[in-house]
Amino acid sequence: MILTKAHRSALHDILEWRRDVRHFRTDPVDPAVLDRLKSAMDLAPSVGNARPWRIMQVETPALRDTVIANFEAANTKAAKRYTSERRAAYDRLKLAGLRDAPIHLAIFTETDPAAGHGLGRQTMPEMLNYSTVAAIHTLWLAARAENIGVGWVSILDAAALQSSLNAPANWTLTAYLCLGHAETQDDTPLLHRTNWQENTATRWRVV
Repeated sequence: MILTKAHRSALHDILEWRRDVRHFRTDPVDPAVLDRLKSAMDLAPSVGNARPWRIMQVETPALRDTVIANFEAANTKAAKRYTSERRAAYDRLKLAGLRDAPIHLAIFTETDPAAGHGLGRQTMPEMLNYSTVAAIHTLWLAARAENIGVGWVSILDAAALQSSLNAPANWTLTAYLCLGHAETQDDTPLLHRTNWQENTATRWRVV
């Protein structure tokens, strides 16, 4: 298949409009859309084709409440490192859509999968986790193409969350994601609009 300018333009639009969503509508996501997102993750690259990502869709209200409490405790702790105006700016940010997002995904990396037979990770075992991140990014772009927003919640006690979800000991938490319809569509990242941090250009160093 020869890809065309139209393909490149569509991909650029998806990349440009991909946002780390924090404000969700509560209406459900069509199960057919979720099936397509699962299939998109099947196309993600992984070291040795190990496919180490393991996913829990968290639906139980009590478990969701535990995740929210985990976030709130971690967020309170994280806020203490900021002072003065930066602390005020931090407190104004809405850093999770946990209460509104209809879909919660806890995404783990299996640390010793049989698949792949160890190829490509003998000297860099962290490639397993990188593979999971690649699968997450694939999901993120596919979701944007479906007009579904994704929010990555990183302010969490990972060990406590793993225990709360009763995840196997050889899984490590890579991401906790919220999925749903975004309240608004915006090509400007929240952290730009709130003057938290602008982009810096990617530079390639030729050596």
